[in-house]
Amino acid sequence: MKVFVTGTEGYLGSLFAPLLMERGHEVIAVDTGYYKVGWLYNGTSLTAKTLNKDIRHITVEDLQGVDAIVHMAELSNDPTGQLAPHITYEINHKGSVRLAELAKQAGVRRFVYMSSCSVYGVASAGDVTEETPVNPQTAYAECKAMVERDVTNMADDDFSPTFMRNATAFGASPRMRFDIVLNNLSGLAWTTKEIKMTSDGTPWRPLVHALDIAKALICTLEAPRDIVHNQIFNVGDTANNYQVREIAEIVADVFKGCAVSFGNNGSDNRSYRVSFEKINTQLPGFKCEWNAQRGAQQLFDVFSQIDMTQEIFESRGFTRLKQLEYLIRTQQIDKDFFWSK
Repeated sequence: MKVFVTGTEGYLGSLFAPLLMERGHEVIAVDTGYYKVGWLYNGTSLTAKTLNKDIRHITVEDLQGVDAIVHMAELSNDPTGQLAPHITYEINHKGSVRLAELAKQAGVRRFVYMSSCSVYGVASAGDVTEETPVNPQTAYAECKAMVERDVTNMADDDFSPTFMRNATAFGASPRMRFDIVLNNLSGLAWTTKEIKMTSDGTPWRPLVHALDIAKALICTLEAPRDIVHNQIFNVGDTANNYQVREIAEIVADVFKGCAVSFGNNGSDNRSYRVSFEKINTQLPGFKCEWNAQRGAQQLFDVFSQIDMTQEIFESRGFTRLKQLEYLIRTQQIDKDFFWSK
């Protein structure tokens, strides 16, 4: 299968593309290169040849002969989305829908979209499912919900979209991110020997390892069309719903000698538990292999191997917001987040 993958130089894409190639698929990779500076360790045996291009500049010609698209190249996470909400909508909503439209024009039959469990926002009535009404709280989550809505309406006999609502990712990646909860707490535990939380840690978050997300994508691409056609899948395992304080305590248990403290209720009101029954019963071959404990141990091992310093942990290359603010401040990208001439 010839697969067009966007975001191959990101946290997830740098893991997913090599695995897809190992499965014998041909990968056409594209990434605009915002995060090239962030490379934590040499962790993949293959690297996809990458087209250095903004998704807003993709053409029908770029998609000729492609069997499937896996689209994950958007401005990622809530703080980044709030940095410039109007650009978030331009890239994450309009850019993604445009890519799906181009895919239809080019005759691409499958379109796998990386959505997020953040579309659920605040949910207090038990574990949410794919049928639960969405309740996005941020520009990032709103865009995910709008792309799902708009691309769902494009589905037909020749164009088959699938929507992957990932839980909060964690785990080691060469293109590391330290702005997501388990990775961030692990970095703090290693560099400061302290996890000092400003909130009481009671909100719920579902977690999923980056490699389990990659596995879900591969299973989706290789599944019979009728199983995944125009379907939404929450990506994760119901056992991996944690309160934030539990995540902190798991990390502290792995990073021995780390002190943990909690504050009062924080300003972030997002809290949701998610059911992952659908993906685990309906998507052939999918089952999560990682939990928070194993993921924290993996990070401990990587940090030990590379002798990670606080300077590395806090550097802009591993935090999306810091890197984008740097590119804006140095005028390397313009007000529309295109690379300056």
